[in-house]
Amino acid sequence: MIKHLKALWLPAFAGTFIFLLSSFAHAGSYSLKGEFKQGGLIFGTTTPGSIVSLDAKEILVSKDGLFLLGFGRDHKKQSHLMITYPDGTQADETLKIAKSTYKIQRINGLPKKKVTPDPVATKRIIADNGAVIKTRKITTPQAWFASGFDWPVQGRISGVFGSQRILNGKPRSPHKGTDIAAPTGTLIKADGAGRISLVHQDMYLMGKCVMIDHGHGLQSIYIHMNEILVQEGQMVKKGDPVGKVGKTGRATGPHLHWGVSLNNVALNPELLVK
Repeated sequence: MIKHLKALWLPAFAGTFIFLLSSFAHAGSYSLKGEFKQGGLIFGTTTPGSIVSLDAKEILVSKDGLFLLGFGRDHKKQSHLMITYPDGTQADETLKIAKSTYKIQRINGLPKKKVTPDPVATKRIIADNGAVIKTRKITTPQAWFASGFDWPVQGRISGVFGSQRILNGKPRSPHKGTDIAAPTGTLIKADGAGRISLVHQDMYLMGKCVMIDHGHGLQSIYIHMNEILVQEGQMVKKGDPVGKVGKTGRATGPHLHWGVSLNNVALNPELLVK
């Protein structure tokens, strides 16, 4: 007989909650750490061998019981978490997802061809986006993300996640990352440990681009770089050099666009390092 176990969630520190099981008839436990809001990434730990699902979709769990949950820019108000422990008992919880507010960002002065590309450029953009999406869908069982995350570069925040972008007066899709303005040549470091999953020297809009696979479908991306210092397949640790700040592709000045995604769903990078 499967027993359903109720969980309590208690504040641990700013932006973080830990779930504690309240039933005595169980042989498992779990905890969740992160911000439960649109754009947030949650780091979960449970009894090894457990099965985890979010909204009826199974989530990859490492051999040590680590897993990730992500909530996109427009995620609904609630999600249902279910964990089945090795002994067959279950814990289930309705997660409340806070709504995020997003700014309108206007960028003027871009070259016309970068805002309204011609057919040849459009073909390049489609190919570039396809390469990024393919990489974002990579799921590896290693939990490199367990070492934590840090800012890839220090500088002024010039663009924020989720903002509605209006380029030369024309509305575009929401911004999928954080822009950090810094002088050309400023060293960019890996935000976390992982494997270099994509290196591209000349994307039409993104310029010089690098992606890092942190495991379990978690990917980070660095674009507009002036120089790339890594190779595809290379292993990196948090803080290792990956490139230098530039303004390649569609950019009005030197900056790093830093993005994070889980299973091809864009998340807010700033919430990883708060």
